[in-house]
Amino acid sequence: MDRIDACLIALRRILRATEIYGRELAQAAGLTAVQFRVLQVVAERDDCTAKDISARMGVAQATVTALVDRLVRQGMVVRRKSDTDRRKTHILMTGQGRAALAAAPDALQQRYARRFEALADWEQAMLVASLERVAAMLDAGDIDASPVLDLGEIVPPPGPPGVS
Repeated sequence: MDRIDACLIALRRILRATEIYGRELAQAAGLTAVQFRVLQVVAERDDCTAKDISARMGVAQATVTALVDRLVRQGMVVRRKSDTDRRKTHILMTGQGRAALAAAPDALQQRYARRFEALADWEQAMLVASLERVAAMLDAGDIDASPVLDLGEIVPPPGPPGVS
């Protein structure tokens, strides 16, 4: 096998691992990887706002607002106006959200982070440089992305008319 094939196979394995994890997460907790990450961020703070989540995840606030809207519809979080500042809206975890976090499989990026942190400093630097180079080779260097391994939203197929 030549090096090009070996690299393409490694990339495909990464994509497949991400896809498989996404399916496991959707089946276990009814969430996408990005929604799961939003829940994790909300669980870390008592007074989380969309701006806080946006900054923590490195995505636009509009993206966070759309994700929170979905989580509200699913009953995972609620929005509550601040008692001290009417301009602020806090995002709070519900019991259903906590249950979804508990039911979810170990996040793929957390597994990666644990193993990455165990590497020597030079190995970490080599991996970062290599992955940045691969992203550039795929003309993906300027694509906005958060540190969440996800292939995209997993949207369940629509049910029969009149059923929600």
